[in-house]
Amino acid sequence: NGEGRVNYVALQANSKPLKDFVAKLGAVSPVTYDAWSEPEKIAFLINAYNAITLESIVDRHPLDKSIKDIRGVWNVNQHVVVGRSITLDTIEHEMLRKDFQEPRIHAALVCAAISCPPLQQEPYTGEKLEAQLDDRVRKWLSNPQGLQIDRTQNRVSISAIFDWFGEDWQQQYAIENKFVGSAKDRAVLNFISNYTSPEDKEYLEQGQYKLNHLDYDWSLNRQ
Repeated sequence: NGEGRVNYVALQANSKPLKDFVAKLGAVSPVTYDAWSEPEKIAFLINAYNAITLESIVDRHPLDKSIKDIRGVWNVNQHVVVGRSITLDTIEHEMLRKDFQEPRIHAALVCAAISCPPLQQEPYTGEKLEAQLDDRVRKWLSNPQGLQIDRTQNRVSISAIFDWFGEDWQQQYAIENKFVGSAKDRAVLNFISNYTSPEDKEYLEQGQYKLNHLDYDWSLNRQ
């Protein structure tokens, strides 16, 4: 739906289009993939990750309360993508994070949890990737699961994803004399400030607040 929640019961009842889509991901040859542009590869891998995640959820009867209830969902269970058998962790860490300098993928990859960035309703494409990723970041940071600025308490709270993968922002957004926290935190806050109002950007830059990372709610993001 509009909030990025998923009606898993309906998806379970009509899972053929999803399963057909996942089958197509496996049928793409390495030669075809290698010939694509960088945005096309990123879009393809995000779509693969999100579709396989959804399939992993709906394959379970009854539905689990959390994706974490599925043993091996990220690092054991194999899926055919670009003609090879790989895990979700391989797509995220060995391909997307390793092959491309694009930290905005973290706003697009969905782990089927309440605290995940909201799921986009249309597939990613190479042609629209730039606009789609920016839109995802904006939606994520406009949500209290992504960013909270509390001026009365002088507290800024950000998603735990920025803690887990903060180094992904450092190459592009490293900054020394503004914001607050570690080098990783400053880079992340510098990135975030590009998606806030001018007033919030100024507040973040001045660094007169306590920074913390939000608790992560792994409950299923079901509608």
